[in-house]
Amino acid sequence: MFHETQSIDPMKPTPHHPNDLSPILAFGAHPDDIEFGCGAVIAKETRAGCAAHLVVCSKGEAATNGTPEQREAEARRAAELLGATIEFIDLDGDAHLQIRTEHAVKLARIIRTARPGIVLAPTLTENQHPDHPRLGRLIRDAARLARYGGVTELRDLPAHTIGQLLYYAASSDAEPPDLPTVLIDVSDPQVIAAWTAAMEAHASQMTTRKYVELQLARARLNGLHAGVEHAIALFPNDPIVVDSLAQIGRGARSF
Repeated sequence: MFHETQSIDPMKPTPHHPNDLSPILAFGAHPDDIEFGCGAVIAKETRAGCAAHLVVCSKGEAATNGTPEQREAEARRAAELLGATIEFIDLDGDAHLQIRTEHAVKLARIIRTARPGIVLAPTLTENQHPDHPRLGRLIRDAARLARYGGVTELRDLPAHTIGQLLYYAASSDAEPPDLPTVLIDVSDPQVIAAWTAAMEAHASQMTTRKYVELQLARARLNGLHAGVEHAIALFPNDPIVVDSLAQIGRGARSF
């Protein structure tokens, strides 16, 4: 887990500066969600020197393929390939996740401990595994609770305000139609290789679905649209604020 060394007023949220290398904190409901949904982004950021920590909220107990022990081992190997650290937490168990205040507080504690600049979570779109949108809602709530200094259960940790909450879609069906899209260029061959290896680490999940081929195809399609080789779509929970027009980058309109 990440550590903060500077002195911080526990009642004052710490803002994220867009130009620093604050840690990235990514949440997944199941052992492979982060890798399939935004693993290339994790690989790109860690190669740029940014720390990344993955939090998996079940061990895939309800999955058709793979035991919880196997899936945990696969996820740990995948995190290593992405250059990230990883932890597993227990909420309600795979396929049983419910929206509970105690869950949001538990997740807010992780945010306060890791002190990330960017948080990644599953989209809130309903037409996907039900754990995904529920976890996304919990993370959204947790990000707010993390910055409220008076939350009784969290008073032993300093409040923390994240820079941005970005949602990732584990499949095209999970892409939200009501949020703007941010395309992350992940075309670097080393990034694609690390991402592919991390997805392939989840060998138990490849027996009935071609997940790796699916995700690479999605990234390639996004890339073609943006005029690059591969891109990952992320969806901001809040408007993105930039310091100048130069930070906006280029538009994705190649056709």
